[in-house]
Amino acid sequence: MSGDSLEARFAARMGALFGPGIPPTLGLAVSGGGDSMAMLALTHAWARIMGVSLRVVTIDHGLRPEAAAETAMVAEECRALGHPHDTLHWQWDGTGNLQAAAREARRALIGDWRGDTSHVLFAHTQDDQAETVLMRLLRGSGVEGLAGMRARHHVPDDRGGWWLVRPLLEETRADLRHYADTLRLPYVDDPSNDDPRYDRVRMRNAMTAFGLDASGLARTAARMARATDAVQARAAEVAARIVTPEVVNTVATGDLLIDRDGLAMVERDTQMRLVADALCRVSSSAYRPRAQPLEDLLDRVLGGAGGTLHGVEVTVSATRIRLAREFAAVASLQAAARPGARWDGRWRVGKAVGPGLTIRALGPAGWAQRPENKALNVPVRAAWSWPALFEGDRLAACMPMGVGPDGAIRPCDGHPPIPTGP
Repeated sequence: MSGDSLEARFAARMGALFGPGIPPTLGLAVSGGGDSMAMLALTHAWARIMGVSLRVVTIDHGLRPEAAAETAMVAEECRALGHPHDTLHWQWDGTGNLQAAAREARRALIGDWRGDTSHVLFAHTQDDQAETVLMRLLRGSGVEGLAGMRARHHVPDDRGGWWLVRPLLEETRADLRHYADTLRLPYVDDPSNDDPRYDRVRMRNAMTAFGLDASGLARTAARMARATDAVQARAAEVAARIVTPEVVNTVATGDLLIDRDGLAMVERDTQMRLVADALCRVSSSAYRPRAQPLEDLLDRVLGGAGGTLHGVEVTVSATRIRLAREFAAVASLQAAARPGARWDGRWRVGKAVGPGLTIRALGPAGWAQRPENKALNVPVRAAWSWPALFEGDRLAACMPMGVGPDGAIRPCDGHPPIPTGP
């Protein structure tokens, strides 16, 4: 396929990514750079043939005065092509890593913007993939990290999540710029792409200085992705045998129980993946904890002790390991209990709930109101983190306790989320 035109390669890639189930509407994240403007043109031509509607979004990060003119350029191009365009705004608060914060903000903003659109295209290229692999290699990442960016990546949110799709991961930045120049597409070059203060720019410069081949690093990522699929399948197979959701009075509490001997018998990598996945499920986090804290926790667990990580309290008994939501992580989390309202990413309020209630953690005050006739053979601290409905200080509903109408609090659709990242 290397001899095919860029348009033909793009169409083939879209076919491989979506198959026959192409959504009627696709979103596009277009920054105004050469790569994303080329993606806009390619997707426009493909969508006309396939009968797919497009929606375009641009994020103004508020970091450069030129950004407003650049978003206006994208909006004008979308008007000329006949696609709706929206500009979303974000302002960095100055804390943390700028690029990481901007990445998370983009995903959150696009998640809110997408509405019913389930797939949003991003213009990451083979060069971006190579830079990502190199950065993660230097950080000591494992198999997942060296797998780089996936062509399809699920982004969880409160509405079941959406798919971030990268149809240009096999294309070079140079080919896309040539395509944009040939068609005389408008685009801009962000000066931050040449700023050596950023890791990605330093990786780009290092690749040039040492003659590193982007295609070779991208092939490594593809092989690591296959290896990731294999080891994740192994972890899933083990989890199906030794991990069970806790059920009290026929109701799932949200806690997970792991057979202690079963965990001890499998290889270290599978132990790490299984515990990381369980932590993500209980905390409703899309990202795994960092490797070293996870290693430390696993050592303690295998030694018979417990600990707290990722907003999860881990306790160990003679036969099993319990992962429960840490009470401190949810103690201040509360919301009006409107039907459908979500709490802690894992729970939602049922339709039959009346007005005037609040959803929050059960806590010591709720635990003190437990019915005397209900057997609750669970650790008190684990129960404190259960979701509950209150009318003022009065406990109105807590499903594992058998308090309140059936279905007053339910697990969210699409929970648990799919853990991602290195």
